[in-house]
Amino acid sequence: MDLKKEAAIKAISFIKGKSKIGLGAGSTIAHIVNFLAMDMVAGQELSLFTSSFTTHQLLLEKGFSVRHTGDIAELDIYFDGCDQVDKDLNAVKSGGGIHTREKLLASMAQLFILVGDQAKYTSRFDVKYPLVIEVLPEALFFVPYQVHKLFPGARVSQRMSDRTDGAVITFNGNYLLDVWFTEWPEPGPINQSVKLITGVVETSLFYNLAQKAIIAYNEGVIVHEKPIG
Repeated sequence: MDLKKEAAIKAISFIKGKSKIGLGAGSTIAHIVNFLAMDMVAGQELSLFTSSFTTHQLLLEKGFSVRHTGDIAELDIYFDGCDQVDKDLNAVKSGGGIHTREKLLASMAQLFILVGDQAKYTSRFDVKYPLVIEVLPEALFFVPYQVHKLFPGARVSQRMSDRTDGAVITFNGNYLLDVWFTEWPEPGPINQSVKLITGVVETSLFYNLAQKAIIAYNEGVIVHEKPIG
């Protein structure tokens, strides 16, 4: 059984006609696009936005029009995957390096839903995933210096490309820093303290943003709700 596909099926049930829908990146989101394409008439009633180049290309291949994020201030729903999501629905999205655009759409959404399989759900973030920081090029050395003050035991490295000779450069023309913890601190203070560093554009920690997480388990699909209080 394809758990990601099962999660995508559940996600589709939250979409209503003539809605503004945002889509992130990943294989689960690709399943959502494929399901939308099965009912093109209903799908064409939607206004679609995405933070991902790959998802954008898939939508075009399926015959959808994709609108520009800069044209809106609010979405009805934003769906996205993640590396991990904890019991409070905080998420880490460190792999793709597009978290600034993803977080923009997530912040626009009246309803932000994380979608994935059971491997993504955890009680506490795993240290195999770093906190990723998008930084201005001029702050490349200043930001790690300040991060070490906040988290003395952390290791900070610039993300380098495995396909070209040089550093990864984001869609926004910035660099990425991977912050590796020996143990993840409590997520609450991280985003605020790191984002206060001059030169930081955004972090890959999605703190207190998601309202729901659709997680497919071997036993079935569960819609986790954001805890109250």
